[in-house]
Amino acid sequence: MVTVHQLLSNKKINKVYSVRPDQMVIEALEVMAASNVGAVLVMENEELVGVFSERDYARKGIIKGRKAKSTPISEVMSGNPYFVTRCHSVEDCLKLMSEKRFRHLPVKEGEQVIGVLSIGDIVSAFINEQAFRIESLEHYITRS
Repeated sequence: MVTVHQLLSNKKINKVYSVRPDQMVIEALEVMAASNVGAVLVMENEELVGVFSERDYARKGIIKGRKAKSTPISEVMSGNPYFVTRCHSVEDCLKLMSEKRFRHLPVKEGEQVIGVLSIGDIVSAFINEQAFRIESLEHYITRS
């Protein structure tokens, strides 16, 4: 069973991109575009207070007529975000993300954010784990 710790260790880039809740949406979008990520964490004094994603901007910003240059992140972010720790499994993450319908999952150690996993990270790890299990079973069967 692959853990979040293993997944974070294997990520090529494990940088946490964040903005403050009082920053304007345009600033978050600029960070996301420059970093090629679909979401940023919203941090206030080292505390995780939300996640802001492209989906948040589309559904709570554009559709409602809010302007990116004059709307603070706090008005469109997803507050009270779910998170996992290093000891959670990939299956735990996939289940949580599927049930709660979100695509970016912060990883915390104590109160400190140590990473972010995307649905792509989780699905890739899950597929790789399943492929390994299948290969192991095939190997076992053909050697018997």
